[in-house]
Amino acid sequence: MSPGFSRRSFVLGAMTAPLVARPAKAQVGAVSATDALGRTVTLPAPARRIVLAQGRQLNSLGFIHPDPVSILAGWGSDFARQIPDAYMRYKARFPAIADVPVVGDGATPGGFSLERTVALAPDLVLAPRGGANAGAGHGDLVARLEAAGVPVAVVDFFNQPLTDTVPSLRAIGRLTGQDERTERFVSFYEGRLRRVAGKIARARRPRVFMHVHAGGTECCSSPGRGTLNDFIQAAGGDNVASALLPGASGQISLEQLLVANPDCYVATGGRHLEKSGGLVLGLGVSRAVAEESFARLLATPGIAALGAVSGQRAFGLWHLFNDTPLHVAAIERLAGWLHPESCADLDPAATLAEAATFSAIPLDGALWIGPGRS
Repeated sequence: MSPGFSRRSFVLGAMTAPLVARPAKAQVGAVSATDALGRTVTLPAPARRIVLAQGRQLNSLGFIHPDPVSILAGWGSDFARQIPDAYMRYKARFPAIADVPVVGDGATPGGFSLERTVALAPDLVLAPRGGANAGAGHGDLVARLEAAGVPVAVVDFFNQPLTDTVPSLRAIGRLTGQDERTERFVSFYEGRLRRVAGKIARARRPRVFMHVHAGGTECCSSPGRGTLNDFIQAAGGDNVASALLPGASGQISLEQLLVANPDCYVATGGRHLEKSGGLVLGLGVSRAVAEESFARLLATPGIAALGAVSGQRAFGLWHLFNDTPLHVAAIERLAGWLHPESCADLDPAATLAEAATFSAIPLDGALWIGPGRS
């Protein structure tokens, strides 16, 4: 293992340039796939004009297509707004992204425009699980688009990541003619998860509190069930908030947190917290910035009183691991923190480096932080 990707490394330096695949032979004829809802989606040929109802799904498309922007006919504006660090990397490598038509904000109820999407004449729309039904505020999106003659595949990497990620990747890969590249990425992804599962199978599960969007606001927002809770479970932890919150997320008071007295405290952060003084992690974030923001967070009254903080069992993760297959590296990093003995030989930085060989953009930056240089 090279020193630059040692287990204890904190900031990931400039990684191997993203893999640039040789152009594959054009696939001809109809393609068919099963989406995250178990629906069969058939196209007369691999999709070349895709609309992303939720723009942030570019995160996943970018792992299985060497030039994901080239097949975008339109997308939601949420990607540039919510993940500006990744957007700037895409813009630097694929300048045409600035000209991709916007079909609304796929992360906002009622923000997706059916009319704009149909007018773009896409050959496929990728819709998230949460936007497939009336809960998104725009009625049954799948039925309405299909009634207009537009095929839709429901794919998701957020609500049930460990259930939906692989079928979603395979559906996208099949429908875009990227089967081979997709299977190589799926093999890498599943292999890393199996390795973690094997190491924690018989381990005692420490009690974990995850403080999301940590710092700069009132304590403490936390995942209940699904999404980030799935990461905790996969890493061999027990989420203390899941017994207190009935839904996917909610608010835990500082008093409840202190009473719970978790074995481990894990904060999530991102560039979106820079202005509010919260935990800053993410693509392109320097080690110095991450360390300063993490130290400030752990010194917050109440948080500083946690036994997990005084006992050097406090850690931080990039929040935007939560809607991308890149979460495989976050789960590995969590497992190493929660089970330092049984997972001592895991190397999440090397896993991230291998993921970067598939990624359309560089994955450098401070994406996690812990005591010392972990």
